[in-house]
Amino acid sequence: MTTAFIFLVLVGLLLVGMPVSIALGLTVLTVLFTLTDAPLSAVALKLFTGIEHFELMCVPFFIVAGNFMTHGGVARRMIRFATSMVGHWPGGLGLAAVVACAIFAALSGSSPATVVAIGSIMIPAMVARGYPKSFSAGVVASSGALGILIPPSIVMVLYSVATSGMAVVGADGKRIHAASVDDLFMAGVVPGLVLAALLALTTVWLAWRRGYPATARQPWSERLAAFVDCFWGLALIVIVMGGIYGGVFTPTEAAAVSAVYAFVVAVFIYRDLPLSAVPRVLLQSASMSAMLLYIITNAVLFTFLLTHEQIPQAMADWLIHQGFGPITFLLVVNVILLAAGCIMEPASVTLILAPILFPVAARLGIDPVHFGIIMVVNMEIGMITPPVGLNLYVASGISRLGLMTMSHAVVPWLCTMVAFLMVVTFWPDLSLALPRWLGML
Repeated sequence: MTTAFIFLVLVGLLLVGMPVSIALGLTVLTVLFTLTDAPLSAVALKLFTGIEHFELMCVPFFIVAGNFMTHGGVARRMIRFATSMVGHWPGGLGLAAVVACAIFAALSGSSPATVVAIGSIMIPAMVARGYPKSFSAGVVASSGALGILIPPSIVMVLYSVATSGMAVVGADGKRIHAASVDDLFMAGVVPGLVLAALLALTTVWLAWRRGYPATARQPWSERLAAFVDCFWGLALIVIVMGGIYGGVFTPTEAAAVSAVYAFVVAVFIYRDLPLSAVPRVLLQSASMSAMLLYIITNAVLFTFLLTHEQIPQAMADWLIHQGFGPITFLLVVNVILLAAGCIMEPASVTLILAPILFPVAARLGIDPVHFGIIMVVNMEIGMITPPVGLNLYVASGISRLGLMTMSHAVVPWLCTMVAFLMVVTFWPDLSLALPRWLGML
């Protein structure tokens, strides 16, 4: 009864247009005042302690680094390098957009930021070369979703935080703990590269079938010059991932290093961002960070309520008693996450559903890292599914196409991503092979 009431209140508030963060908070207060005996003092305590996770500090740092890279001319150099390498293939500029999005995703950790940085340059350039505007916007909106799968990823951090402190007894009697941020980062590398390759193949096939133009093959001197020009941006990938795996610093420390490095590159090396514009970039980053942290705080309250009422444990027992095995459970989870991704943005979906679904997955013997990657891929798809696909709105603003046109434009890549989701879901080694080989699991 309590479970049904909690979700009815939450869904009702969301349906009337209430912001997710406020809907979560009001749901918690409503249930605390009416149905539970939980101390109200816990609300005030959780509001302050909810964001006291050390891992959460990397969220604002990665946002700052991504904004410096977006405004600092890094995207333009990435596009030049990608175009010089693959522009002569069928649909060369579209393929270059996929490659540029994949590279920039490893710098920003954010899908909308990737679409803004790459799309604002590539979409007008592709239209000027004779590509349809819908194709140009579709390939950038879809490829921009790589921003939350290729590490570093803010959504991976939120999944780790949402499930932290949850230790579940698995089917074999062993205690299963939540996935760490560095494990998730390494687990996202191979799936991210595979999905980027599949999106690139989809782009090439569409361009070949429709007869879209390609650019002239660039000499190796131009390719080398383009690589040297974007070297300082590419070096950030090596610094972050190499530093984490090499034990030089934690993911949070890596985020701080990346923020300082991005500032130095944008302002003093590339000099595309004047010092006078730095306060504006910092203010924009602070605004995005505050929005995310406010959602996180209320989501922690919601998780506290679920835990106090033992709802995740009850749902796990019910599903297991219904005879749900790992395969059936993962199919149901994908349907739930895909539906949620259509109506909420990834941070909210992750913070709300991860604490509920993680204990069930653990009880069924599903690896926490593998389950985290499944959630991230679902959130990727949610970025390009209406009515709340953030990438659709960003690409629509750049291309001046309507939401319905954008929704139709991304269909070929959306089908590719759904097929890839099935592969990730039922082939755990795609996600776990690299962390295991590195001795992290």
